[in-house]
This record gives sequence, C-alpha cells and structure tokens, in this order.
Amino acid sequence: MKNTQKLKKLLESPGIIMAPGAYDCLSAKIIQQAGFNAVYVTGYGLSASYIGEPDVGLMSLKEMVDNISRICDAVDIPVIADADTGYGSPLNVARTVRLYEKAGAAAIQLEDQEFPKRCGHMEGKRVIEAGEFVNKIRAAVDARHDPDFLIIARTDARAVFGLDEAIHRGQLYADAGADVIFVEAPLSVKEFQKIAESIDTPLLANMAEGAKSPMLSADELEKIGYKIVIYPVGTLFAAAHAIKQVALEIKRKGTDKGLLMKMETFSGFNELMGLKKHLEFSEKFS
Repeated sequence: MKNTQKLKKLLESPGIIMAPGAYDCLSAKIIQQAGFNAVYVTGYGLSASYIGEPDVGLMSLKEMVDNISRICDAVDIPVIADADTGYGSPLNVARTVRLYEKAGAAAIQLEDQEFPKRCGHMEGKRVIEAGEFVNKIRAAVDARHDPDFLIIARTDARAVFGLDEAIHRGQLYADAGADVIFVEAPLSVKEFQKIAESIDTPLLANMAEGAKSPMLSADELEKIGYKIVIYPVGTLFAAAHAIKQVALEIKRKGTDKGLLMKMETFSGFNELMGLKKHLEFSEKFS
C-alpha cells in the first residue's frame, strides 16, 4: 500500500493520528521505530538543521524538496510535509504539489501567510486575502496526480484578525477542496472547541512545544474533535539541549564520559541505522 493510501486510511479510520516532528533522516527513523504511524516534516526544523537559520522563509523550494525526499526514503510511514506558502502564485503552488508528490510525501501543508512567512507562533505575521489563498488551494487540488495525496490548508488569521475570521477562512478553504484544515495557534481550550464545532472537515492541531497554544494530550484533542496532532519541534529542542550539554561537558572537563549513560550506545546506534542488514548484503556479494 502506498503511503498516501496509508495516511488516507488513517484519516478515515477511528482514532487520532499523532505525528511527531522530524528535521532530518535520523529523527524520522527514530520516530518510526518508536511506533508512530506518521511523521511531520517541519520547516522550522529543516531551516535550523539544514541552513542554521530561523523559520522566516529562507528555505528554498529545492532545499525543502531535497530534504523531504531523503526523509521519505529513510522511513516507511507516511510523511506530512510543510510547504510554507507554496513558494509563490497558484502556478508555483501547483508545481510545489507535484514536486512534493514526487519526493514521496503523503500530504502537503500550505498556509495563508504573506511571503516571507514566519513560524506560526512568532509575532508579526501577516496573511494574504482569503480569496487569494482559496485560489492556491484550488490549484493544489487540481495539480495533484494521486487522489489520496492530502492537501492541508493552514490559516494564520487567528493572530491577525481573530478567531472568527480564522474559522471563516477554514470553512472557505475546506469548500475549495482542502482535505484537512489547520487553524494555527488557538489560545485556549475553548478556542479549540469552537473551531471543532464550526468546521466539519478533518482538523489538525499543532502542539508546538512551549508556544502559544495550551498543550493538550492526543486524547483530549480527539475528544474535542481533532483528527491529526503534530508535535513539530519537540525532537529538535530535545536534540539541541542534549548536544549543548555534551559540548559544554567536553569544554569544561575535556571528556564526556560522565554523560555516557544519557547517550545512545555505539551498538544501539548501529542497530538503529540498520548496520547488520547492510553488512549482510555486502557479504552476499563479496
């Protein structure tokens, strides 16, 4: 079964889809091995890991596609991929959809911010006219070759015009053909509930660690009426904290042997990477 079909089946089946964020192949493989059915490729994380810059629209379409392709090759579970604003006009959005499909993604997330965009929980966001984004969603729907490839429409209007406008936009984007609606950065449980009561299309919740929205569990979100929950930056922040601790330990003591118990082992990491399989393959043809 193709990953687009896997994700579509999950969307149509009971239960909420949990998708932790991956910022490279290693983090994606760890998420898969932890037992998750889907992974979210975060533009925030790719911008940090690939170019060492904040999520303010600096990653190019080619850079995003190259990284998404590598991550899709590294795992067998469906990849939900961030595509920011779609990289231009409806014509550009159509090309972005086709490239994300070819890269192996099972879903693409598009947002209604102006370009250059900002992370959804940063200040100073601006959004385009709703009608302009409706045309982008229509172009995305028209461009996909695989009918199971999901179009996720995100609105950042909550921070700019308020919750009612964000809900109105979500309804418009669903009518334009989006398969999933993502209202970014609700500020309370009541706001999550109002969104769920107002939009019939499957909903995505963003549990951005340490950001503006309250941190609700997957069970709580499912009871409210959400179908997908992403945890976009938890793995990134955890890795950054751990790397910082190891670097400081080496700087202070000239060794990090005191932190070995907090690390993956050499053999464990080789197992994670599938070394045994590669060695057996090499032996077969030696």
